[in-house]
Amino acid sequence: MATREASGACGLPRPLREDLEDLPEPENAEDKLAKQILNGLGYCGHFLHFHGGGVSGKAPIICLIAKHGGKISQQELGLHFALKPGSLSEILSKCEAIGLIERSRSTEDRRQLIIKLTEEGARQAEREQAERIKFRSEAFSALTLEEREQLLTMLEKIRNTWEGLDD
Repeated sequence: MATREASGACGLPRPLREDLEDLPEPENAEDKLAKQILNGLGYCGHFLHFHGGGVSGKAPIICLIAKHGGKISQQELGLHFALKPGSLSEILSKCEAIGLIERSRSTEDRRQLIIKLTEEGARQAEREQAERIKFRSEAFSALTLEEREQLLTMLEKIRNTWEGLDD
């Protein structure tokens, strides 16, 4: 694969048309366009996961706990994330080790673990939430409100189609 001289934000490869030079020639224009779209979606997914407050990991977890008043059961927390219980437990262990949360048994149901933000965890959650709000306000600034609504409609159509591909 050819070396890329230019890269996007945070060293990510430039995702769109110019990168397709490295790919085998598509059979038709529709296939080429599909590859360009998938390449662009891949870049967006990668960026969101690593830089935009993805849907799992420390930041979204402590933000959700903060939204629940700083305290939530581990079981309820797990319902909000597409994580295996072991993965959630591992993230929580790391958060606990760096002083963001405390875990304790529920006094009402000893089988339940209660996750509570520490003072530092609450401060971190506030900073993370502010960063996430800022990202959301800037992420689609290149689009008009009408274009954003069109994009949402198109993404919903794509999601519905892709969900049917699993059948």
